Amino acid sequence: MEKLIYLLWKSPDRADSAWRAQLRGELGQALLDNGALSLQFNLVDEDVASGAGLRIITQTPPDGLVMFWMRSANDRRDCEHLLRENHARIAGYLVTESCIQDGAEFRAPGQRSQGFSLLGFLQRPPRLSVAEWFHWWLDQHTPVAVQTQASFRYVQNVVARRLTEDAPPLDALVEEGFPSAALTSQHAFYDAEGDEEKFQARLQRMMDSCRRFIDFDQLNSLPSSEYLIRAPDGC
Repeated sequence: MEKLIYLLWKSPDRADSAWRAQLRGELGQALLDNGALSLQFNLVDEDVASGAGLRIITQTPPDGLVMFWMRSANDRRDCEHLLRENHARIAGYLVTESCIQDGAEFRAPGQRSQGFSLLGFLQRPPRLSVAEWFHWWLDQHTPVAVQTQASFRYVQNVVARRLTEDAPPLDALVEEGFPSAALTSQHAFYDAEGDEEKFQARLQRMMDSCRRFIDFDQLNSLPSSEYLIRAPDGC
């Protein structure tokens, strides 16, 4: 079993509403019919428009993402063809998934998940070896993220290899589920509403931890609406 993630850029002439409906309808069903064992879309839509303060963009951001499991990435040809013929551009990655928080109670197949999903696109800083980067991120930062934020879902997707030739260089993609209030409130984001001292302490701890494994000029962050079409076995 392997997990695939594709970044999606819609055709400029497609209306946003029609494109999103196609993904969650006929195109989504076609992916399931052609080997996808699960299906999740993350879409940049009006429900997360108020979270502009969480957008960190150093490259042209995608309009959405699709994630699915297959028995083997070698079987992806038909699914990849469907995505390519319905988009101006796609970028595919094979990833290994580590599910720290599953947020199952906030997700239901066929519906928009509660809150929003903050997507983080990570690149390993050249100053760190692969082993050092994994140590500071996976070993040291993971408990900090869980302890300082109001997240209810936290999934770390480490890129094993790029599946499309023009895919931007990425080393990992992170999914974090947050309550809707965190779109516009940093205090809600850090689960510290009404407590300035707690907020400042958590913010400082989080930023100190992030600096150890992230070069912020290479970070991209994007709030999205998550739509779980078919849940995978497990996370």
